[in-house]
Order: sequence, then C-alpha cells, then structure tokens
Amino acid sequence: MSCNRNSQQAHPPVGGVLSKNDLDVSKERMKNLNIIERKHMQDWINAQPVKFYPTQLNYWTNAENFDKRERRQDNTLISYSYELYDFDQTKIYDAPFERRDAKFGHFDELKAVENALRFIHDGEEVTLLVPSSLAYGTYGDEKKIDNDIPLIIKLKAL
Repeated sequence: MSCNRNSQQAHPPVGGVLSKNDLDVSKERMKNLNIIERKHMQDWINAQPVKFYPTQLNYWTNAENFDKRERRQDNTLISYSYELYDFDQTKIYDAPFERRDAKFGHFDELKAVENALRFIHDGEEVTLLVPSSLAYGTYGDEKKIDNDIPLIIKLKAL
C-alpha cells in the first residue's frame, strides 16, 4: 500500500505564525490522524463488494492502476462533476459540484480531486476514498463538512 505519512506538511494558521514546537505538534497530530483514518478506511474497504486500490497521493480509488495511466498535462481543459459523501454513505450536499472547461494548472480544487482528474478518462466515473488531509483538513469547509472528516468522492469526467 502506498502511504505518504511522513510527507504531511504542517501549516501555520491563516494570519498566524507557529513556533517550531507548535509545528512539530501539529505535524505529529496529522500523522496520527492519518494513521487512524487509514485504518478506518481500510476496515470500510474490507466490508465493500467493490475493490479499492491505493494511489501514490494517499487516497484510494475503485479503478485499478489509476495513477499509472497517462497523465493530463497543464493547460488542457476538462469538465467534471463530483458528489461528496461521508463514510456512512450519506450525501453531504444535494447538488453536485460541477466545473466546465477548467484548465489544469489554473484551478484550485481539493488535492485528491485535482490529482484524480489528471488520470480519469473522458466519460469515466470513479469513486475516491480521501483522508481529511486531502479533503477539507483541520478547518472543514465552514458549511456542512466538519474538521478532520475523510470523504467518499464520486467523480465524473464529463
């Protein structure tokens, strides 16, 4: 299994500066949270009838060898939509998030979504299992997604 536990970066709060000790504590917290979330996600995967495969960026997908495919280049266009679910498989927002003709290298998206869009085929739909560090992290989305919540993302290239 691919696991980038040691590559997690600790970031100071917006408008603030953390000491080295505070950054170390934050980094250790994220590392421990990632371990707990990955175990929870693996237990969830083991109970599913569909297989999921790890990716190099630390999320899972239901497409085998997904991030070994040809990678879309910067400045290419893609249209896509995705829906967010928690691990109880409850849909978080009624309407999907959708973007038309987004240009790689020039849009800001969840890390796992942007990475997956590099490898998805046109018309394909994939399910991503995403730890909180690649989703909305320690702040949530300040609407319906709390802090430190891993997500199931159903992503489709339109």
